[in-house]
Amino acid sequence: MTRAQLLERYQALPFPTTSDEHWRFTDLKGFDPDSFSANGAKTVERAGSMLDVETAALAHVSEAGIEIERAPEGVVFEPLTEKHELLGTLVGTDEKFAAHNAAEWKHGLLVRVPAGLELQQPLYVRVTSSVPEAALFWRVLVVAEEGSRFSFIEEHASAARDLPGYSNVVAELFVGDGAKLEYVSIQNLSQETWHFASHRATVGRDAELDWVAGGFGSKKGKIRIENDLAGQGGTSRVTGAYFADGAQHLDYDTLQRHIAPNTTSDFAFKGALRDKARAVWRGMIRVEEDAQKTNAYQENRNLLLSPDAHADSIPGLEIEANDVRCTHGATVSQVNRDELFYCMARGLSRGEAERLIVRGFYQEIFDRIELEPVRTALQTALEARIPE
Repeated sequence: MTRAQLLERYQALPFPTTSDEHWRFTDLKGFDPDSFSANGAKTVERAGSMLDVETAALAHVSEAGIEIERAPEGVVFEPLTEKHELLGTLVGTDEKFAAHNAAEWKHGLLVRVPAGLELQQPLYVRVTSSVPEAALFWRVLVVAEEGSRFSFIEEHASAARDLPGYSNVVAELFVGDGAKLEYVSIQNLSQETWHFASHRATVGRDAELDWVAGGFGSKKGKIRIENDLAGQGGTSRVTGAYFADGAQHLDYDTLQRHIAPNTTSDFAFKGALRDKARAVWRGMIRVEEDAQKTNAYQENRNLLLSPDAHADSIPGLEIEANDVRCTHGATVSQVNRDELFYCMARGLSRGEAERLIVRGFYQEIFDRIELEPVRTALQTALEARIPE
């Protein structure tokens, strides 16, 4: 489809409302995506990074474009073109915001690691929203060829803490047979930025996807995370950590789709909320008829640090095979008053006590993260949100 046809497709799709099941708890009233100027800036302005990590490749992105600082020999790490044969094969145009991205994106990155290559340091792209009242449409396509092993980090941030904007992201990940991809997506946009993202991966035979999703910024939106276990013996693990305060509203919509037999998926999301923040997590495990011997698990745990914070957790199962193991769990709970009293009775301030309790709440999530700089950055970011 041409860009004009894609734009028509986007315009024809209805705007989501709370009468739509997947948007039932996320009201977009007051948001007009067409009111933001698209892809316009003369210079690249960069935001500070949450991560302190040595990288094999580095790229900077803003409304002005993409600047590739370095890339390792033999690895494709270059601007994405709209003629790539895999573009749009995982994330289509059947959803309003994915269609908007397909019609408007101009800045994208292609990452391809050749078969059998193992990288010791991660590939890293930093995406900065830097222009007030602007829309930044970002697209990334990652291909891990057969037997390759590497890490790819994608960080989204704003150049100013109060920058209003519209962020629209699409990521398509292809994990080839026997490959291992560690994919880290961290979102730390300003609390005045609307953020919508569609991430989808396909995992091949005996391949492994280890995915970390961190959410700390943005005003409101939705993040879709979908994994297709398409090859026998494939494994997918997604670890999510989020923190919201003020009037933030975070919405995660996840899908574990088991297509081939003997596949495994493990999704674990934890979030802490304070003030009047809200979080929505909707998870679905879908097992196709031929996906026997599936082993799938999903969980969402929420810790409420104030009486006005609220979380909705909606796990789900759709199973068509008859020899599977699929389980899920979801909890929403206030801070344990006894734990808080115990800590404060031993000389800790309320902020120090809450910080200690939050650290313990997230510890299982931290233990799942293999990259130490990522683990440290998430710990620091989470604890920094607790007032002294």
